[in-house]
Amino acid sequence: MPPMPVEVAEVHPRVVRDQFRALGNIESDENIEVVSELNARVVDLPFHEGQPVDSGATIARLDDHEIAAEAERTQAERDQAQSNYARTQKLAAQGAVSPQELEDSHTALRVAEATAALARARLEKTRIRAPFRGLVGVRRVSRGAYLREGSVITDLTRVDEMKVTFTAPERFAKDLKPGVDVELSTPAFPGEAFRGKLSVVDPVVDSGTRTLRLVARIPNSGYRLRPGMSADVSVTLAERSQALVVPDEAVFAQGNQNFVYVVKPDTTVALAPVELGTRDSMQVEIVRGITAGTRVIRTGHQKLFPGAHVLPMPEGGGPPGAPAAGASS
Repeated sequence: MPPMPVEVAEVHPRVVRDQFRALGNIESDENIEVVSELNARVVDLPFHEGQPVDSGATIARLDDHEIAAEAERTQAERDQAQSNYARTQKLAAQGAVSPQELEDSHTALRVAEATAALARARLEKTRIRAPFRGLVGVRRVSRGAYLREGSVITDLTRVDEMKVTFTAPERFAKDLKPGVDVELSTPAFPGEAFRGKLSVVDPVVDSGTRTLRLVARIPNSGYRLRPGMSADVSVTLAERSQALVVPDEAVFAQGNQNFVYVVKPDTTVALAPVELGTRDSMQVEIVRGITAGTRVIRTGHQKLFPGAHVLPMPEGGGPPGAPAAGASS
């Protein structure tokens, strides 16, 4: 009986990662409405909608004429109170004023200082600044508009680093810890991978779903990821650099045991029981049963039996020595 042609694959050590996948939501770590803290007219809105601003950048400038005058007046009163207190101290040292008069002068200075500080704080609020670096949204008001306290001017969203929230089954709890590698993709950028780290693992398992809530943080240079996007998340639980893998179709089951056919040096085949590890759609890890360099039968093993002679062909199906599919001479 002539040898049976079979496609073989040689086993080599590869990097294998234990991963789980989940659907997540991309969110901003910080997202606020920028509001006025004063009743005042808008003088300037020196920002461009949808563009980044630095922390401390001016978002809006309000009319400060009356507030600046009030700040100047209270500062002058504070300076006068300081002079009065200094003079009273000298008189007290000479016994020319009573201790109560000295205390009253000190109290007047403290009140004047507090009033001046309050006026300066109100003046500072006429310059509405970004509390963090981010993207500003659309304008909600126009120049010349009179704002009430609490009026919304625009939105500010931090986007240099995004937060991704998702859940994991409780069986992964022992392997999940901050710092674990996370990779995500999103329909907005098909074929691209964004990488980050797990940052938060909820200490409590949801008793209804038996899942843990997780948060990962992803650097977002270029601001391409936006809040509200969906994400396919992959979390690496463990990594082995010398794992042995075979094509998924090389493994078959008989009863409760998994097997592969291996090609011996004399081109006969032997049945090898194997223990499986991590599996994906293309390959499966072999934890025990074969060694590196072993040739396993990828396809055509359905008609084989231990001791059968075979004609090994490399992956792709061509005879030994033939050019691979798509190759040119």
